[in-house]
Amino acid sequence: MKLVRQSSASTSACPPSEPSEHCRTRGRSCSPRLPIAREIEDAGVDYLVAQGIEAGGHRGVFDVQKTDEALNTMVLTRLLVKRCKLPVIAAGGIVDGSGIASALKLGAVAAQLGTALVGCPESSADEGYRKALFGPEAMRTKLTSLISGRPARSLANRFTALEGDSSEMVVPSYPIAYDAGKALHQAAKAKREFGFGAQWAGQGRPWRGACRRRRWCRRS
Repeated sequence: MKLVRQSSASTSACPPSEPSEHCRTRGRSCSPRLPIAREIEDAGVDYLVAQGIEAGGHRGVFDVQKTDEALNTMVLTRLLVKRCKLPVIAAGGIVDGSGIASALKLGAVAAQLGTALVGCPESSADEGYRKALFGPEAMRTKLTSLISGRPARSLANRFTALEGDSSEMVVPSYPIAYDAGKALHQAAKAKREFGFGAQWAGQGRPWRGACRRRRWCRRS
């Protein structure tokens, strides 16, 4: 298995028809919803990232008002492989070699992993984030717009719990909500409270232990 550092510009929807020279030389990816996959393909991107609903971090959607099919990674990967000509990279809930192998069997050319590496010593995750990743909290993730103003999957914590306190809560759009959330996290962190951080994580996190990036690659 080869661990590749990503060096491409990416977009969460259909990019402009005339991409910048930077994007042309670095390569571009999209994390598409299925209905716009063909439109994205015609825009001149180099590959498609099939981001399943179980993926940690922000959803690969641009217009949050449109229906999100919420397909899981393996279903979306297979559909894009069958319907599109571009190479497909699977992303979401993949944390080990077995997951990567499954994605490749479905026709993906590679797998993109994030949460699996957050706990490595090389990452910038803080003390509270790491503790949550390797604790019982990792069993529960939540897709929420509360943290940043856009749909994203995080570990369930004190921040995400605020969403259930009021059915009439109106979340400011990005980046207003995100900036406010960061300020809240810093204030709470100064008091040794880590439950208000943007602790992005996919659903497969409990399957992995902590190890260094290179060792993780060998183990998987």
